[in-house]
Amino acid sequence: MKQLKLAINSTAELNKNNFEIVVVGTSLGGLQALTVLLADLPQSFPLPVVIVQHRHKSSQDRLTYFLQQQSSLQITEAQDKEPIAPGRVYLAPADYHLLIEPAREWDQSVSENDFTGWGTAPVEPIHNSNSPIVCRGTPTFALSTEGPVCYARPSIDVLFESAADAFGEKVIGIILTGANSDGSEGLAKIKAQGGLTFVEEPASALCRTMPASAIANVEVDWILPLSKIAPCLVKLLRIKD
Repeated sequence: MKQLKLAINSTAELNKNNFEIVVVGTSLGGLQALTVLLADLPQSFPLPVVIVQHRHKSSQDRLTYFLQQQSSLQITEAQDKEPIAPGRVYLAPADYHLLIEPAREWDQSVSENDFTGWGTAPVEPIHNSNSPIVCRGTPTFALSTEGPVCYARPSIDVLFESAADAFGEKVIGIILTGANSDGSEGLAKIKAQGGLTFVEEPASALCRTMPASAIANVEVDWILPLSKIAPCLVKLLRIKD
């Protein structure tokens, strides 16, 4: 069993990554696992948490309602084209793949005249009177009805791979209890991009298949009992209640 790699990946070193998003995948036993994970995240948790829970396509939003009773963070189902906000929890809707679209970037010209009247301090002149600056928007969600991946829609792999594409090394990926191998390829992509990877210790999982598959296919950073994952995130991000 791989142990906590504190000697290699110290909290101080990992904090340099400035993580921007947490993605979570789970299947069988996920309701109980998510209850524990979300209950231990404080209201001050700064990152968006995006979750794929395998569920029947006719499932209603009862999952959102139930989890909201256990968490101090706002929980909603993700909507197509919705901007991703910090400190929120998003659930993939039933029967839709959930993807993350990267933030759009564009150039905007800034004229020297745009800086007149900014306080009383002198402003150094801009030699190029139309200097372009790069503006960056906010990443958004996209919903897809393409075919199941690993027999699932929503698929964990689809979410994780799109998160790795959009955020690179700023992603934290977490695999919890589940009954198939969905999520292993996506977690591998997060790892390859320099992101941080967590897997629930199979011994603590209601169904060990999904975490065991991830461990077999990815050099996971941390393998922890379910109850230790949220506290580790809080410590990693140096969050104060």
